[in-house]
Amino acid sequence: MSDPLLAPLAVAATGLQAQSERMLVAAQNIANARSTGNAPGADPYRRKVISFAAEMDRQAGVQVVRVAGRGTDPSPFRVEYLPGHPAADANGFVKMPNVNTVVEMADLRDANRMYQANLQVVRQAREIIAMTLDLLRANG
Repeated sequence: MSDPLLAPLAVAATGLQAQSERMLVAAQNIANARSTGNAPGADPYRRKVISFAAEMDRQAGVQVVRVAGRGTDPSPFRVEYLPGHPAADANGFVKMPNVNTVVEMADLRDANRMYQANLQVVRQAREIIAMTLDLLRANG
């Protein structure tokens, strides 16, 4: 049986966790945006991706979000001409990560906004629960 006062907390808690993991993945991608292979022809860092799915929380009686999977972006690597680089091929080209820092920064900003929104739900739910308890005490 679900508790209408605790249901928003269950939803927001899973949202906080999901957005936290999303921010972590974006930060890892940004940190490795220039991480190349160590030898000529070696693959560089491959962009990580995360996916989410809705799941029923039977105890709370609400739909919550969970991390459905982690993987890598199959898009091709960029190539840059860097003849002195240890990972440069015979023509001086180096495979670069398939990370676009602009996209990652936008994703990081969006995840941060979603995290803040879920945090606000927790604050509001806590406030409503406190007000409900105060009303019960006053009428009890």
